[in-house]
Amino acid sequence: MARILLVDDEEPIRGFLKRGLEMDGHTVVTAVDGSDGLDRLAESAFDLMLTDIRMPLMDGIALSLAAKRDYPDLIILLMTGFADQRERARGLDAIVADVLTKPFTLADMRATVSRTLRAAGAVAAR
Repeated sequence: MARILLVDDEEPIRGFLKRGLEMDGHTVVTAVDGSDGLDRLAESAFDLMLTDIRMPLMDGIALSLAAKRDYPDLIILLMTGFADQRERARGLDAIVADVLTKPFTLADMRATVSRTLRAAGAVAAR
């Protein structure tokens, strides 16, 4: 399965999504914001990064731009509950595989991750 970096500033959401991804056999490393996410990317190789857009210090869009520059093969999924942030993400189609709109179900997130990994041929996703 995949190595996934999960970046979200809200601990309850991070924990919930991490458990859901681990149910599918993925190895999940978490980060609390974009800056922390960049540090995690430098420490280890990942197949996919799932990041919230609106976060303190460095938002998910800035993180995605930096991550794609330094790790061009990294698959990136964004998530947001804010319409204006989703609009900002529209211009990133070349580097972002998909944008999940909150609220979403755990099943929706797991299906999106699985479908995205399969489409990219990154791992033998279920």
